[in-house]
Amino acid sequence: MFNTTSKAEKLSSGLVSRAIALLSCFMVAGAPLLAHDLWIEPSSFLVDAGKLLGVRLRVGQDLVGDPVPRDPALIDRFISVDRESTKPIPGADGVDPAGLLRVTTPGIVILGYSSKPTSVVLPARKFNDYLAEEGLETVAALRTERNETNADAREAFARCAKALLSVGPANATQVDRALGFTLELVAERNPYTLRQGQELPVRLIYQNKPLGGALIVAINRRNPSAKLSVRSGNDGRATFRLAEPGMWLIKAVHMTAAPAGADAQWASFWASLTFQLPENAPPASARL
Repeated sequence: MFNTTSKAEKLSSGLVSRAIALLSCFMVAGAPLLAHDLWIEPSSFLVDAGKLLGVRLRVGQDLVGDPVPRDPALIDRFISVDRESTKPIPGADGVDPAGLLRVTTPGIVILGYSSKPTSVVLPARKFNDYLAEEGLETVAALRTERNETNADAREAFARCAKALLSVGPANATQVDRALGFTLELVAERNPYTLRQGQELPVRLIYQNKPLGGALIVAINRRNPSAKLSVRSGNDGRATFRLAEPGMWLIKAVHMTAAPAGADAQWASFWASLTFQLPENAPPASARL
């Protein structure tokens, strides 16, 4: 039999299929935005000066995530910071990777992304499970005190993600620093100078002050089920012994009652920090 489908029909069918596929992609990417982690995943963590990088945003769980295309309506700050300057990370709207960056300065380069708040209503059971998973027992207790345990919850959530790049040879004197995000994790040693099995101290900061009592979790891509969990001390500090090489995600969530007049009952802030632990021990000179 002859194929009687016209070129116009084929073109129309193709456009519809692509539109459906694109819509499905956004639906898949959008669903986890309600309660899962968001992190920065550059095309490489170990970079030669002058190289162009894709700065990808990912949302998901256990370091398995969907792409988050660049959305200017959500971006509060999207920056790169090196020892010389702070610069915006450019990119094309609606595209993954969300940014492109050419690194030029040796040392640690910090990538930072903070979002504007997004409101969502979560069913009571889902919200309660999420509070338990993220170590937010004080919020759960407050809901019980208010007789709200079985009530849906309106939440405004914001993201505060960072990634650490190493440009050129690692140096222990080059370290992470605070970018001024509402909730922020700061690595207090250069992870690119660590051996496997050594400790990485981190500090959790909320509104520029140490945040104690928060659950901080570290996940390695090669073995995501073996999570490391620590509560921050009164000084906001926690320490993780990193036994596995490869990509790491360290994360924390903090929730408070939303301010008066807000279109939400609760305000949450999600902090993440990503980096790569080298496969082999660095040379002795790098650890001095």
